[in-house]
Amino acid sequence: MKYFKFLISIIFLGLVWSCGGDDDICESGEGTPRMRVMFKNSIGKTVTLDSLQVFVNYGSGKVDLGWKTNIDNVLIPVRVDDSPSTQLYFKTRKNSNESEVKVSYTTKSSYVSPGCGVKKNYENLSSELIISNPVLGVELGQNFIENEDKTNLYLLF
Repeated sequence: MKYFKFLISIIFLGLVWSCGGDDDICESGEGTPRMRVMFKNSIGKTVTLDSLQVFVNYGSGKVDLGWKTNIDNVLIPVRVDDSPSTQLYFKTRKNSNESEVKVSYTTKSSYVSPGCGVKKNYENLSSELIISNPVLGVELGQNFIENEDKTNLYLLF
């Protein structure tokens, strides 16, 4: 019976010791980065918007990313499939028109870890304003998405 208790306690300690590795969770921003979008007024000064609703077309229709209030920037996930562009839609009021912006890019994949898998980086960004109300124009910031620190797109209101 002593050996049985000893064996059970060794197995239990081994299970506790082996659990909780950090390589199964992608915590430190190593995954595919999102695109940072900021807002400017007509004279080129960054502004804070009272409200903004963002939609993204990931290939199967628009996905509502929800309303944001009192924001000066928003992080938007772009498509991770092999599509060369992502359609973005913006509204500033519930019953108002929406603007459509097409962001085009080339992708480059790189392996990160077993937990995170493959990370996509976006290069050669370009943007085009398709429908212009309430967004009056677009301005490109950093033309690649490697992390979420730099602004990639400015919307002119």
